[in-house]
Amino acid sequence: MFINRKAELKLLADRVKSNKAEFVVLYGRRRIGKTALILELIRRYGGIYLLARETSETENLRRFSDRLANYFNDDILRKNPFQSWDAFFEYLHQKSKERIIVAIDEFPYLVKGNKALPSILQEYWDLKLSKSKIFLIICGSSVSMMEKLLGYKSPIYGRRTAQLKLKPMDFFNAREFLPKYSPENFLRAYGVLGGSPAYLLEFDGKKSIEENLLNYFRSDSFLYQDAPFILREELDEPRNYFAIMEAIAKGKTSLGEIMSETGLNRAIVGKYLSVLIDLDLVRREVPVTASWKSRKGKYYINDPYFAFWFRYVQPNIDLIEMEQGNALVKLVMEDIDQYLGVVFEEVTKQFLARLNKMDKLPLSFTKIGRWWYKGEEIDLVALNERERQALLVEVKWKDVSEGEARKILKELTKKAQLLDLKNWQEDYGLVGRSIEKKDKLRSEGWFVWDLEDFEALIRT
Repeated sequence: MFINRKAELKLLADRVKSNKAEFVVLYGRRRIGKTALILELIRRYGGIYLLARETSETENLRRFSDRLANYFNDDILRKNPFQSWDAFFEYLHQKSKERIIVAIDEFPYLVKGNKALPSILQEYWDLKLSKSKIFLIICGSSVSMMEKLLGYKSPIYGRRTAQLKLKPMDFFNAREFLPKYSPENFLRAYGVLGGSPAYLLEFDGKKSIEENLLNYFRSDSFLYQDAPFILREELDEPRNYFAIMEAIAKGKTSLGEIMSETGLNRAIVGKYLSVLIDLDLVRREVPVTASWKSRKGKYYINDPYFAFWFRYVQPNIDLIEMEQGNALVKLVMEDIDQYLGVVFEEVTKQFLARLNKMDKLPLSFTKIGRWWYKGEEIDLVALNERERQALLVEVKWKDVSEGEARKILKELTKKAQLLDLKNWQEDYGLVGRSIEKKDKLRSEGWFVWDLEDFEALIRT
């Protein structure tokens, strides 16, 4: 089942239509939907998909020979498979007088089998393939290895005509996976699963959140087992990484708090956080008005799937292994609204970014993020520094009455004075699960949205 990825598919389709040689590098961690995207492109425009395996070079060449022989109905190749990568690329060159898509998935497995492969590809691209009509895609799930292949020291550096790092879908694109869920329940599901298609497909939209969680909290569950599998593929010494991510999931977001929680020293925590940031598993935030070099940085797990796993699953593995999933479901449902506060803030940021792109805000912001100073905090501040405009927004994962909304907005105007935005145009907003009499509040100049508005944006 192929859902969404419209922007990524259009990017690739536009290059297919260019009719010139294209060398596209597509990568991203497992479960993100890379293979589905490639297969959908091939379904629409034709081409051949080659999947590398963690096996010998001879075996991969034999398998690729079979696939190409069947595709081109080539009996000679079927009887005489490729003996080298030179023969493979020469064959592709001969067959690319007309437009053809050739996608090689899990390319890093091939490089493990032959370290010279990037150099061989470089030579054939420079001398032959770049002058053909081939549309070559190399794809991989090892983010660290793919980024190494794209690096300055790699032989194929500078040869690619495009690269696409596939990331999890945002809340709005992921909505299509569970259309039968109410907006509130989908926010809960997104907080559990994040935006990776493989995880979203594990929830049954006909079942409640609790029923789906009960299936999640089984010892043989894919959702239960996959987080450690993904991390162990990418990381050395996963034990320390696990400790750091569990600390962050508990709300220990500053460097000092993480050190205290894990018992690891500053140098080790800093090193491991840097790796997790490079892999897009963790993000570092500073107050939106501060320099990136600020020492006030806080750390958050980027993907809700991993945030949920480390908050609820990792500390309670014993319950799952003893088949006491019911007890864990009860624990989660008692706490989940508190956990969803941070998720809802990130979804609101996605919502405001979409409104910004559609010119539906009082400013065209260039920066957005949290702001904090000592004991005070504003959930989201959007800034246009050139025009000296700001939109300050509080985010509440709750049903907000009209009276509560007025109180929150009034307090927000007071907090704004701490930002010291003299002679700036300031606007104020509130986002809630639901907000009573929001039209009345809007008529008074406040910017007010709730899940109903999120759904309306999805429909546009």
